[in-house]
Formats: sequence, C-alpha cells, structure tokens
Amino acid sequence: MENKKEKQNNLSQPSAVDLRARSPIVVVMGHIDHGKSTLLDYIRKTNVVDKEAGGITQNISAYEVLHKSGDGVEKKITFLDTPGHEAFSKMRERGTQTADIAILVVSAEDGVKPQTKEAWKIISENKIPVIVAINKIDKSDANIEKTKTELAENEIYLENYGGKIPYVEISAKTGTGVDDLLSLIPLIAEMEGFKGNPEETASGFVLEAHLDSKRGIVATLIIKNGSLTKGMTVVVLDAICSTRIIENYKGEAVDSATFSSPIRIFGFNKIPKVGSEFMAFKNKKDAEEYIENEDNLEHSEALPPLRGKVSGEEIKKIIPILLKADVAGTLEAIEKEINKITAQNAEFKIVGRGIGPICESDIKNISDSTNIIVIGFNVKGDKSAIEMAQNREIKISFFDIIYKMTEWLTEQMEKLRPRVETIETTGRAKIIRAFSRTKERQIVGGKVLEGKLAQSGTIKIMRREFEIGRGKIVNLEKTKVKTSIVEEGNEFGMMVESKIEIVAGDVIESFNVVQK
Repeated sequence: MENKKEKQNNLSQPSAVDLRARSPIVVVMGHIDHGKSTLLDYIRKTNVVDKEAGGITQNISAYEVLHKSGDGVEKKITFLDTPGHEAFSKMRERGTQTADIAILVVSAEDGVKPQTKEAWKIISENKIPVIVAINKIDKSDANIEKTKTELAENEIYLENYGGKIPYVEISAKTGTGVDDLLSLIPLIAEMEGFKGNPEETASGFVLEAHLDSKRGIVATLIIKNGSLTKGMTVVVLDAICSTRIIENYKGEAVDSATFSSPIRIFGFNKIPKVGSEFMAFKNKKDAEEYIENEDNLEHSEALPPLRGKVSGEEIKKIIPILLKADVAGTLEAIEKEINKITAQNAEFKIVGRGIGPICESDIKNISDSTNIIVIGFNVKGDKSAIEMAQNREIKISFFDIIYKMTEWLTEQMEKLRPRVETIETTGRAKIIRAFSRTKERQIVGGKVLEGKLAQSGTIKIMRREFEIGRGKIVNLEKTKVKTSIVEEGNEFGMMVESKIEIVAGDVIESFNVVQK
C-alpha cells in the first residue's frame, strides 16, 4: 500500500508537456527552542518570534525568499515554518507531506531531543531529502562533535560520519553558515529534479484555514503544480471557492500564481480540511461536477467527536468543553492536548468546536450543560456572547499559549473530578487481655502487629476476620506510661470507646479515610 506522500505526489504529478524546473518547498523542523523560527527570521530579515505568543510558533506559515547563488543568479526558495510544541505533530506531518526538502535543526548545546527524533521519524516515513542544520554553534556550551555522535546514535548519519546526509554548522542568531545552508538547497533541488507545468490548472495542498470576521473563510494553499488565476474555482473535498481575491504570502493582491507559491484565497463555502489536496478548475461547472463525483472525496471527518469511556463497571464523569480557535490546525492540536488530560474517574469531552470568535449562538447551544468549560484560543468573544455567558453564569476562558491552557485545564480536571473515599489501614494489633468495661468504654491490652496505633485514632474491631464494630482510642499507654503512638512490635494498654465489647483474640485495625 503506497504511503500518503507517494499518493499525494501522484495526485499532483505534472504532465510531461512543457515541464519546467520548480523552486523547492522546504520545511524546517526540530525540537522546540532549537532555533527554527530564529533561522527563518534571519533568512526573511523580519521578526516572527516576537510576534508569537510565548516565543513559540503556533500555526503553519509559508514564506518565499530569494537567494543569490555563487554565480550571482537569484533562486527562489519557499519555506514552511512548522510549530515546535509537541501538540502540533499533525501540523508538522502535513509540512513534510507538502514539502520537497526538509531541514532538521538540532541545537549544538542540547543535542538530540524527543521532538528531534519525532521530526526525523516523520521525515524518514515521507522519504524526502533532508539537510541537518547544527545550530547555536556560537554558544559557549556548544559541542558540535557530541551532537554529531548523538545524531549517529539515533541513526541520523551525516556526511563523513558514516552516512550521506548533508549538514551545515550554523548560528541562526548571528547568521554564520546560513548562506552555506541556503546554497545547498538549490543544489539538492537540481539533483532531485523538481518539475512543474505552468500551463496546467493549479493543484497542491491546504496548509491552513480559518474564519475571518470581515472576509469570510480564508485558506492558505501551497501550489505544487500548474497555475492559478483570478476567475478560477478551487475545490478541496466538498469545499468550493471562486478565486476573486488571490494574495501572496506578504498579503499583497496578485492576479495569478504558479507552482511552489504559497497563496491565500477567500470565500470558501465551508472551512476546507487542512492537509487535503486542492484542485483548480477554469469554470465553476467543472468544479461542481468534480465534487459530485464521490470517488474524489475522502470519506472522513476532520473533527471526530470525543466519546466518554467506561473502565470496568465504572462510568467516568464527563466534563464538557466548548472550544473555539483561530485556525483549523490549532483546533486539531488543542484537541490532541485535551485528550491527554485524564483522571481515573473523569474525562473531558468536546461538545462544541469551531473556527472564529465565540458568538451568542455558541453560548445558547450549551446553556443546559452543567460545569461546561468554554475556551477561546487566539480568538475573542462577541459582546453579546460575553453578556449572555455572564447572565447564565458560564465562564469563558481565553488563551494564546497552548501549554498555559493545558496547565489550567489540568487544574480544572482536579477541581471538577468526583472524589472517592478510600480507607487506608495504618496499624494492626492483637488483643491479649480485656479488662473492665463501663458504659461504652473498655480497657484492653495487646501487641502491635503491623504499622502503629495513635491516640484518638479510629479503629475497626475484627473477630475471625470479620468486622464486628468500630471504636475510638481514648487513652494509650506503653509500659504503663501515657503515649501518643505505639509502634510495631510493642505491647500497649488502651482505653477504647465503642458499643462493641472487645475480647481476647480480637484484632483491631486503625485507619484513615482519605479522599482521592
């Protein structure tokens, strides 16, 4: 069975007529804080990191750069920036499925980390050429040789280190080695022979999608083959859009775009599924016929519902969540994080989800829910929605950093989950002699078999391994001296308050009731 990368390449394969060299699409991957965004920032000469909440890239973006090679010729390279936080693994996977070449960024300070391994696995599975960029070589703690050794230990074999993977030592902060990295990309692209036919109608993949309050549903696309012009119709599964407005990655209006270009188009009838292939048609009729052909549609839901689980005979308490986010990829990543937050007797269930601001209809739909959590991620709430939520005592929580949201949700899970009372035995003792008894008080003597007995402790009275009653330790003595605790192996005398008469041979167990 062909993998998804092969399937997508076949779908976007240009015809052999009028083939031209196509500039490479490059995905930058690696562990969080290893410098992916800083590298792109240096290349683009803009500051993306400062614009990102918490300094973490949290949606997928595409950029074009021009690099002048040694012979003075400018060559275009398209970069995809993918999020580093582990929650965004699906978005990173889409990046490699769309890209032609991958750059794996590894810090010379930290070496190989979990997301480095995850990124390498995705790159390997998608079988795309890769360049390793060993970053942060300017740092005092940088150890390049150790980093190369760790890469080899994880079966990432660099040139001259037992393998054929090209690598460049760089400092994304100072720019050292970045020109060498950029010069290597067109060489690999030429060796791989990436081609496209500008005469065909455009096809490619959806990178991102969201609802713009002023301009409708917006999608970011990357063209892998063909050309797109104004007046064409774009189809993504059963979503359709006429290309009245086309913008390049800078947000500038353009009349047309061709292969390897990232673009934005506006006006889809529904939010297209990110990661899916798009096809362009010269007229709307052909596009509608394409949609009607069921063979062209992937029969899968972009956002499957979450269901409660039953563990043995215990049914977990369901804590409902309404979730709104700015873009589809972020929504997907947040759902993945929420699924990780579990308790023994409770779980979250997303009962409502969507792209765009929290609106009045969202609050109306959940008014009957108990203990519902409403989250807006990188979105705001309409004034009417906020007023309605306040009137109905529904709290709306807003976040722009995913790990802060997950920390908060973990706290909410702990607050809202049902408590279970558990009895913990703290000591066991055998009664050797029973003395006088008055009303509900009795003096007994015995020996601690396990644990310890404590003054004012609550006890079970056991006879032939069956509980016959309970009592409280009123007074406790060891060697005829009052004490607060008698430990294992020691004999004692005690006064017990109980309705049950204790006899020699009975066993008493001290215990605590703990809520878990």
